[in-house]
Amino acid sequence: MRCIFVMDIYNSKVVHAVRGERSRYRSINTFSRVVSTPDPIEIIEILAPKEVYVADLNRLSGSGDNLKTIERISSKAITMADIGISTLSDLSLLPEPTTPVLGTETASLDLISDASDLRDIVVSIDMKHRKVISHSGLLDPLELIKEMNDLDLLGIILLELDRVGTSAGVDIEFLSSAVASSDHPVLVGGGVRGLSDVHALEEIGVHGVLVATAVHSRAMPIEMIQL
Repeated sequence: MRCIFVMDIYNSKVVHAVRGERSRYRSINTFSRVVSTPDPIEIIEILAPKEVYVADLNRLSGSGDNLKTIERISSKAITMADIGISTLSDLSLLPEPTTPVLGTETASLDLISDASDLRDIVVSIDMKHRKVISHSGLLDPLELIKEMNDLDLLGIILLELDRVGTSAGVDIEFLSSAVASSDHPVLVGGGVRGLSDVHALEEIGVHGVLVATAVHSRAMPIEMIQL
């Protein structure tokens, strides 16, 4: 099971994300029990994760970017990044070897299809209250997963924003249906409490988990993100 360490970066600092409510995010060092700095490069050097998922909150909110920081991170760990890609030209903002994450919050379905023909990408199905956040309206996630089966993707992230940072647990019944619907590797983000959730997800065929809160609260051993 891949345990991918998440860093939400705003103004060059890692913040603690809760329920996708970006206005309420606070510096990670005010919450974390494993690091005392919000500096993303220092955190990478302290925790030494094998894989990292970065969300550039400045780009996602239209207020600058953290692209240089993401480039430095990608030299130290396998990196995928959501920078709010909304056009094909945005793909070039993330040079190799960083994998672009195209989230449904900012990328249209047509863009996802076109981008998958040009570059290896991961798609993030961004959800709140089990509905997909999309310019196309509120979509059913299972139907969207099936629509993407014909695309050439590295994987699909099921990101439940209303569970992010809450340690609320995961919905095994829903995620079992999602795995059964997908021809791509499925990654899960939001609500992962610790090892028990990781093992349960592995049993239903989930390929990997995105974790941050469980690591910072010591609910999950740091070694899990280093494997």
